[in-house]
Amino acid sequence: MNLDIIAQLVQILKDAPELGAIEVRRGLFGAWSSVRVSKAGVVSNAGGGHHVVVAQAPSPGALHAPAGGAPGTGGGAPVAAPSHLLEIKSPMVGTFYSAPEPGAEPYAKVGSRVAAGQVVCIIEAMKIMNEIESEVAGVVREVLVENAQPVEFGQPLYRVDPHA
Repeated sequence: MNLDIIAQLVQILKDAPELGAIEVRRGLFGAWSSVRVSKAGVVSNAGGGHHVVVAQAPSPGALHAPAGGAPGTGGGAPVAAPSHLLEIKSPMVGTFYSAPEPGAEPYAKVGSRVAAGQVVCIIEAMKIMNEIESEVAGVVREVLVENAQPVEFGQPLYRVDPHA
């Protein structure tokens, strides 16, 4: 998929606030097999394709937020992470699980030391349990989601202090 098409899809999402997501599926040999548009607040877990690209519509606050994005402004906009903390973000849409099974100790919690490549959580997507590995080493300073909470692509899960 070329960047012009991606830019057009993002512009469509910006221009149509009633849209929640545009999903493009590629079949064999990179050919497009389907394009699906969903309304805001509607989530679908259709299966099938080999590769899925989902463009989420920006939140209404994000469209009107000042370019500087100063913490504490913007009427409910998320506060930016302190600059020295690195975020571990969700690589997919799904359900976040902090431990390998119910009742087990979490993979990572506040104060835990994590290494690059270490499993920090599981995200269930389309009935598949995906182990999520940390891309950074350091000490977990914040866990940003609750166990069994739905998460979005790119949503921060943990904040890690790489200098600790």
